[in-house]
Amino acid sequence: MPPKKQSSSGGNKPSGSGSSSASSCRCRCRCSITGWLKFFAILFALVAPIAYVLEQRLESFYVFETEHLHDLSKRAISAHGNDTKAIVKYIVDELNERNGVAPYVNNDEEWVFNNAGGAMGAMYIIHASITEYLIIFGTAIGTEGHTGRHTADDYFHILTGTQTAYVPGEYEPEVYPPGSVHHLVRGTVKQYKMPESCFALEYARGWIPPMLFFGYADTFSSTLDFPTLWRTSVITGREMISNLLKGKF
Repeated sequence: MPPKKQSSSGGNKPSGSGSSSASSCRCRCRCSITGWLKFFAILFALVAPIAYVLEQRLESFYVFETEHLHDLSKRAISAHGNDTKAIVKYIVDELNERNGVAPYVNNDEEWVFNNAGGAMGAMYIIHASITEYLIIFGTAIGTEGHTGRHTADDYFHILTGTQTAYVPGEYEPEVYPPGSVHHLVRGTVKQYKMPESCFALEYARGWIPPMLFFGYADTFSSTLDFPTLWRTSVITGREMISNLLKGKF
């Protein structure tokens, strides 16, 4: 009696279930992506008109005046020369006497390191809100970095030392000595350097929260200095919330 032939397909599993599972997975992924795209589209549709209206009213939210800050910086320098500590006190004291400004001034001189755009220094936050910030920024040993491209105009009032800046296509640096103002126009970018000791009164007006990403990026990509990040967040958040509760947007 001839031997029975074994089926060659007896040990093979049907392939239909695997392709069906993969197809189902791709379908879920597409649905998930589509859901997120719809969510962001709706969010944009809701936020864009609000942002547009607020953008038209930005000027009404400001409590600091660029002309006054420049004049104040020059008078502080004239009164105290290279004594940075005395200059800072002079500035803060006058801000505390100014109507419409005094309620929003942080008098606790809390210095924290600041790493942003490859540059490192320290800052004292005098004011922080949704549309403005005013800080003393500087270093006693020099630094250099990228300004960042921001959603606010930035006015860098040099108090002591010198800052230089560079833009592509130029062959000479921009030089900012004490008493001058380096105005970084909203949306523009430069390389900057403080060759030696340099401190400035930095004032930004525009949309401040998006600027925080630039201020935080170096922590995650380079320094890993999370205690400083935490301290900076606490001070900034405290001042922004405090000023919002006072009606300062």
